[in-house]
Amino acid sequence: MYNAGFDVNYLEVDLADRMSIQNYIQEAQKYGQIGMLINAAGVSPSQASIETILKVDLYGTAVLLEEVGKVIKPYGTGVTISSQSGHRMEALGSEIDEQLATTDCENLLSLSVLQAENIKDNLHAYQLAKRCNVKRVMAEAVKWGKKKARINSISPGIIVTPLAIDEFNGKRGAFYKNMFAKAPVGRPGTADEVANVAELLMSENTGADFLVDGGATAAYFYGDLNK
Repeated sequence: MYNAGFDVNYLEVDLADRMSIQNYIQEAQKYGQIGMLINAAGVSPSQASIETILKVDLYGTAVLLEEVGKVIKPYGTGVTISSQSGHRMEALGSEIDEQLATTDCENLLSLSVLQAENIKDNLHAYQLAKRCNVKRVMAEAVKWGKKKARINSISPGIIVTPLAIDEFNGKRGAFYKNMFAKAPVGRPGTADEVANVAELLMSENTGADFLVDGGATAAYFYGDLNK
């Protein structure tokens, strides 16, 4: 971005650590009020343990949304990246959905649904984290709205990124390749396609989740991926 003519400052942040997130926010505030947040940080099932997935993708995202929500300026806006995986789980029920949406961040990882005996594998942990992301965005949208600010999530399908390459070359590689081959669009997505949706969401929407997966979830329930 710097080579493209933008003024850029960067900081290394540990999304699993509240203090690291707070330090990041304090540094950002040196340049003025925070008006926008785009959160694309996370780890995938092939990259991390169940514990790390829950600590980074679930707890960390919840803390980031909470902390930025405290300081977002009026009419500010935010987007966080969830995943189609959150849409592919069975319904958890309204009680668990509410727990994922509203439980105090420091108590989130103590929820029964997130205990080791209730999590099948790394992919299941990832799905739970991404379902939680969507629910936290809905709950945070109510809080952000009191400042006339907006927050949304995007649930991408298979997008060709370094993270996705790890998945393609991991133990579920054949599964993912089969998924985008049988999705209506017939291919994986690109980062630019997700960015186009993010640009739209930095406008007037709030509290919504946008599934950007080329029809893969539709095929999972009602098409060739359901066979």
